[in-house]
Amino acid sequence: MSPIVAYIGFGEAGRAFASAGARAFDRKTGEAAFRDEMVAAFAAAGVDGFEDAALALRGAGAAISLVTADEALAAARDYAPYLTPDALWLDMNSVAPDTKRSAADAIHAAGGRYVDVAILAPVHPAGRDVPLLASGPHAEAGLALLAAMGFTRIRRMEGGIGAASAVKMIRSVMIKGMEALTAECLMAAEAAGVRHEVLASLDAGEKPGSWSERADYNLERMLVHGLRRAAEMEEVVKTLDGLGTGSAMSRGTVERQRALGSLGLGAPHGLDAKLDALTSRRHEKAA
Repeated sequence: MSPIVAYIGFGEAGRAFASAGARAFDRKTGEAAFRDEMVAAFAAAGVDGFEDAALALRGAGAAISLVTADEALAAARDYAPYLTPDALWLDMNSVAPDTKRSAADAIHAAGGRYVDVAILAPVHPAGRDVPLLASGPHAEAGLALLAAMGFTRIRRMEGGIGAASAVKMIRSVMIKGMEALTAECLMAAEAAGVRHEVLASLDAGEKPGSWSERADYNLERMLVHGLRRAAEMEEVVKTLDGLGTGSAMSRGTVERQRALGSLGLGAPHGLDAKLDALTSRRHEKAA
């Protein structure tokens, strides 16, 4: 018999993952301004909605935590006392490895079993087909539950609690960083009246290969030409500041280009060699 599952947090992700017959708790349900919205969301998903976390978790064999990042640790600490002994707590929140380890301490102290789960793509339109990565001592139990719930792209990775979330956090450097760069670029292009030409120039560039190939190429450009490119990016900062559209991302690029270009490492062949050289230099500076 499948365990009772309670969703803790019922926002975008909770609604995308919900299965009929499950339970759901969201603190917004107790707020007058959001009560009608939450009741409608519970009904649309076919879940039993609760205004009280203790009631939602009573007798549940598993809880799936999908709150906002700033509430993830508090949710684990506040609701751990309500867990059924040996219940699974699948923490799918986008938080740092240290935050997940602190949350796991609270869950384990209450007699529960904590699973670090990373969501590796947008939940819409994928739903339960979204790729998930799990780690920690109870990862296998968590994956078995997710499979029974209809999740199709689930995988365990070696490592303890925090390993899966490290992948998510570091991946976000690229994904969310590119989003921020896109905004900085297009806002300036629009203000300068050159948006269509800028986009056309980007389309005319060389088509990207795999991320490993792109990473190797990008590091080579920075290691060999970083100082010159930093000087060029300082002029980019002047351009954006003149337009008044903001230059935060470009200012960071100046610093990163200059830092790598000043190392004097040349361009070791291959991505592994480049990263080894950068790691060695970082260790030398730390010593």
